[in-house]
Order: sequence, then C-alpha cells, then structure tokens
Amino acid sequence: MTESTPYEQALDYMERIVSVFSMCVPAPKRVAFRHSFVYRYVEKTVHQALVQKLARMVSSLHAAKLLLEAGFVQEQASLQRILDEITEDVSFLAFSVINAESTPSHEQYLENFFQEEFDPAEESASSTNRAMVPRKKIRAYLDRCASGTKNSSKNLDTSRTVSKAYSGYVHAASPQIMDMYGGVTRGFFMRGMHGTIRQAEHRADFWNYMYRGIMACCYAAKAFGDEELFVSIREYEAGFLKATSTNFQSNDWSAARVDRYT
Repeated sequence: MTESTPYEQALDYMERIVSVFSMCVPAPKRVAFRHSFVYRYVEKTVHQALVQKLARMVSSLHAAKLLLEAGFVQEQASLQRILDEITEDVSFLAFSVINAESTPSHEQYLENFFQEEFDPAEESASSTNRAMVPRKKIRAYLDRCASGTKNSSKNLDTSRTVSKAYSGYVHAASPQIMDMYGGVTRGFFMRGMHGTIRQAEHRADFWNYMYRGIMACCYAAKAFGDEELFVSIREYEAGFLKATSTNFQSNDWSAARVDRYT
C-alpha cells in the first residue's frame, strides 16, 4: 500500500473534523419540494452554516488537488478563487461567535445564505433575488479582527490582490489564459499542463489553500466552543507546517523556481 502524502492526510483529517461538527448541530430534515423533497437545515443557525461551508471547502480542496495532479492548473486556480471566499466566510461567521458580536451584516449573511434559490411553489426555472453581503464588508470585518484597529489596510490589500488575480482564471482573462501558452511547439496546452513549470508553480501555491483549510477548521472549533479540539487542530497545524513548509512557504517552491518549461 502506498503511503499517503501530507496533503491526503490533511484532507482526511479535515473530513473527520467536519463530521464531528455536523454531529453537534441539529441534523438536516426532509422538506417538501415540488413533487419530491430536499434536505435542509431548518433551524438555519450560524453553526449549521459553518458545517456547510466547511464541507464545501474540503470537497473543493479535493477537487483542486485532482485538477493539479492532472495538470489542469487554470481550473485548479478557478477553484482556489472559490476557496478564497469560503475560507473568508468561515472566518467571518466563526469570529461573530468567538467575539460574541453578531452584526447586521452577519444577520444579513445568514438570511441570504439559507435563502432558497427557487420558489418551491413555482414550476418556472427563474431564481429568487439573493442580496449578498458585499465582499468588501466581509474583508473589512476580518481585517478589524486581525488588526484590532479600524481603517487598517494591512490585510485588505493582500485579500484584494489575491482575489483579483484569481478572478482572472474564473473569468478567463487574457493574461491568465496566456499562462497556457508555450512549450516546444509554441501552442496552447489544452489537455492540462502536466510536467511544466506552471504545474510546479501551482503545486507550490496550493499549499496556501491546504493550510488555510486547516486554520478554518481551527476557527470553527473555537466557535463551537470545543477547546480540546481547538488545541488538537493547532497541534496538527504545527506538524503540517513542519512537514510541508519553511517560514510559511511551501517546500515545493524550490522546484518551481525555474524560468522555462521543463
């Protein structure tokens, strides 16, 4: 049997944590929907929202890892743009519990989050309006939690920069598409970029999302009031850092520092 990698171990670990959290909230119930039913969290609590966000986070990390291994790094980067928002949302919700300060933005977020996409009484495919909390408000709240002062731009600038860069992969902007171009034949890599420097770069970058996933679980444990699990995750985080990085930089960057396709 092949020994699992630190990333595979971390994903298994995060899955177990989400399962623990899911047992701490009222379970989803069958809700009538048109001629059948759907499962829903009918209580619509912040902790139920955290469970759902974390479940989608781990699923997306699995998917991004598969795309990376196959060389589809443009698609991997698109998923990482989604993961940026998911991890921000987890922190946004978790800190509202940790700091005992549910703001109108938190209340609006939960209302929008649990809102149904389709009217179960209607047969049409038109969706309902969903007034989302502006991303800049979520990031400003997280910045205040991190900096302890208002009007700080220390973390906001970084968040905006990362968001804009990865939005280019989601919306297929020209500079990001041109990352697919090159090689001996000078063409577009349309069956993945396996074995190229681009894959090496995105492999190194993927470490950030794995680490942030672990930290999201850590914040959630604090929000659930599970101090023992919180300490356990922090210990796991320390081991993950030691095994995979140096000074919060992926060890894979050494293989990615090449200025040409290999």
